[in-house]
Amino acid sequence: MAGRLIAFVIWVIIGVLFIVMGIYDFNSKKAKPFGFWANAEVAPIEDVKGYNRALGILWCVYGVLFTLIGLPLLDGQNSGLIIIPILGAMLISIAAMVAYVVGIEPKYRKKK
Repeated sequence: MAGRLIAFVIWVIIGVLFIVMGIYDFNSKKAKPFGFWANAEVAPIEDVKGYNRALGILWCVYGVLFTLIGLPLLDGQNSGLIIIPILGAMLISIAAMVAYVVGIEPKYRKKK
């Protein structure tokens, strides 16, 4: 039981870090847009405040979903439910990328 609880606590800490990052992005007063992709330049943005708010909401939703899909880690040993956090983390990550590329970036990107 202790090992499962430790794994779940670590999972929740990571989820909370995503939520904190989302809250920081959402409430940011900076005139610089936050990046979504690691080590990549952010495209020119028209409405930086709106863009940062949208990105903040995306990260908060991601963090909550990430935390929820970790619940099967509390189940018994040798449970088939372990596949839910593994596949779930992959699927919500892909969904976040799609939401950013299809929804957020085109909406706030400067038109040429």
